Amino acid sequence: EALRVDCCGLHFATQKRSPMTHSIRFCLALHNHQPIGNFDDVIERAYSQSYLPFLELFESFPDLRISMHTSGPLITWLQQRRPEYLERIARLVQSGRIEIIGGAFYEPILTMIPPRDRRGQIQQFSQWLGRRFDTSIRGLWVPERVWEASLVSDLVEAGIEYTVLDDYHFRCAGLAHNQLLGDYVTEDNGSVLRVFPGSEPLRYTIPFHDPQETIDYLHEIAQQRHNATVVFADDGEKFGTWPETHEHVYVNGWLRRFFDALTENRHWIETSTLAHAADTTVSQGKIYLPAASYREMTEWSLPVERQLEFDEVVHQMQNDWRWPRIKKFLRGGFWRNFKVKYEEANELYARMMAVSRRLEEAETGGQALDSPAAIDWLDQARDHLYRGQCNCAYWHGAFGGIYLPHLRNAVYFHLIYADNLIDRAVGQAANTIEAADFNFDLRPEVRLCNRDLICWFRPSAGGQMYELDLRDIGHNLLATMQRRREAYHEKVKRGPQQQHGHAASIHDRVVFKQENLDQHLVYDASPRKSLIDHFWSMEATPDQVARCQAPDLGDFATGQYQSTLRRDPQRNQILMRREGRVGDHPITITKGVTLGPPDQPLLIAYLLEGLPTDQTWRFAIEFNFAGLAAGKEDRQFLDARGQPLGDVGRSLDLSHCDRLSLTDQWLGLQIDLNWDCPGGVWTFPIQTVSQSESGFELVHQSTVVQPHWLVRGDEQGRWAVQLQLSVQTRSPTARPVEPAPLTSEIN
Repeated sequence: EALRVDCCGLHFATQKRSPMTHSIRFCLALHNHQPIGNFDDVIERAYSQSYLPFLELFESFPDLRISMHTSGPLITWLQQRRPEYLERIARLVQSGRIEIIGGAFYEPILTMIPPRDRRGQIQQFSQWLGRRFDTSIRGLWVPERVWEASLVSDLVEAGIEYTVLDDYHFRCAGLAHNQLLGDYVTEDNGSVLRVFPGSEPLRYTIPFHDPQETIDYLHEIAQQRHNATVVFADDGEKFGTWPETHEHVYVNGWLRRFFDALTENRHWIETSTLAHAADTTVSQGKIYLPAASYREMTEWSLPVERQLEFDEVVHQMQNDWRWPRIKKFLRGGFWRNFKVKYEEANELYARMMAVSRRLEEAETGGQALDSPAAIDWLDQARDHLYRGQCNCAYWHGAFGGIYLPHLRNAVYFHLIYADNLIDRAVGQAANTIEAADFNFDLRPEVRLCNRDLICWFRPSAGGQMYELDLRDIGHNLLATMQRRREAYHEKVKRGPQQQHGHAASIHDRVVFKQENLDQHLVYDASPRKSLIDHFWSMEATPDQVARCQAPDLGDFATGQYQSTLRRDPQRNQILMRREGRVGDHPITITKGVTLGPPDQPLLIAYLLEGLPTDQTWRFAIEFNFAGLAAGKEDRQFLDARGQPLGDVGRSLDLSHCDRLSLTDQWLGLQIDLNWDCPGGVWTFPIQTVSQSESGFELVHQSTVVQPHWLVRGDEQGRWAVQLQLSVQTRSPTARPVEPAPLTSEIN
């Protein structure tokens, strides 16, 4: 009934409504993403194999409607390289066939970044998308569906009305399958947001099973619930970019058959955008969702032993008649614990947080706001910070890129450049040293800085130097990875007999990109950083050291050092000291690192005290250098005369040596390490066996350079050595061109 008002007063009039012609509403929401730092040819291949053919086929089915999220890193690449693709999407937006879903611009894990950056990224992206496609942005894609309830307030404040998560989130809150056929309202601090559950069963059937299975699944739901809403929300790359899917989806015609099936059944299946579903349905009720992600992500975030135990329990119980009732209560871990599982992820996170705090202080402190140039530098710094928050390098599973050096290097590149721009805006002093809890463990770290370098030290963990930033080229020489045990290494040990030869979900594939990967399963006892102090037995060989088969006789590699800072206008120094043991023998190591004016080497001095005068030990100082790819002719070791000794992935065993250099023409740098007491030097590569979308692979992570000496105490039981580390940078011969910071205008 409709209420009608006229001059005679209030009257009720009955309006006839047309009968419902659709018994189920199907929302297809695609998420297309490429991370910051990904190779141009990889993105181009994804475009030609997935994004473009999907759009071309979709255009020919005028009755279908979808929602689409394209991440900021990808859409800016498309704007520069394939603007005609965005023009085609814009026409479909105007015709009502595509809804543009927003998000945080550079695809960060929303719970990982400060609320200020979270809101800023969302609002900036919504404005960019609104201008580019002449549309209003109402929905948001939650990267990796990593959810915490406190997000609600920030999303609503940023102008978001609804989002989509996995049905797993709702099941963790206690809902049953038949309750996940429409959206719910959730709330935080008085802010209200609508949340759609995405179907996990459809994530596994689309596009890997026959299209009729999806139709049958929807029909079964339609029989149970009239006018239900079912959402498929997943990666667009699975339609052509995932292994074997291009042939399956396009050449063999899966997607055309799927679109045909939806079209043929349009009398009872309404393909709908999320916006249309939100406008034409009433939420099913209120729900408070626990911290979660998609199911597989929660399993990947578990410690390895618990992950293996989790898999074993599932394997043992899945054929048990009680399993359907039990599994709904089984949960994995918490995304934030990736920062515990991988210290390298926490290092990235801590570096990002330090830049974010510095930027906020610069913008709110007022010291740079009177200068137009300074304001512009801070705007550029914010864009670099946002790019450095891209999620992919901060975690690992079948997806995630913490084991991919080019993704870690890209994040550090942007964070280092953001730091440089903030310094320029606020007039930072040339030489500084400070101690603070930079990595949030209640123990102080030390930052030593001049205009060329930023050195970060962790006295509480072996007195190691854990980050070494080359500021002019934006490169962290210590963006390393420790070789760790992973749950999927059990599959590597079993060998490649499990390989699939057809299109299958990435979660089910077992593919080996190299042979004999099981022989490369080596696990490090300590992080692969620099200034790590070892005592090896006289019988230890370089191969045993490289494969972690030689016991470290000392307790210095990860032990706690006490630190003292010495400040001077021209040079600053950190002095670290530890009273430890080699075997049963107590000795003391004092090491100092001095950073002077720009263009001067990093000075490193060691003093060992309490050494026996009648016994000889092999003392080694480990350095790691990351970002220099192995197997390339333009990345070489050089001897004292500048003669090549082989590429930086080579294992060397040099004797009576006092100098070694590494050069990388692609990055445009040369590293010179020399010491005043001749000794031997070992080098070897650090390679991880890791998992990616395309299979298991061997990845070069860093090059170890380990000078070593046969040490014996003098009359006072002392031994000393001084080292110099110099890094020369020049114009690189090749480097990805970074997109210019975004402006308010669309070219």
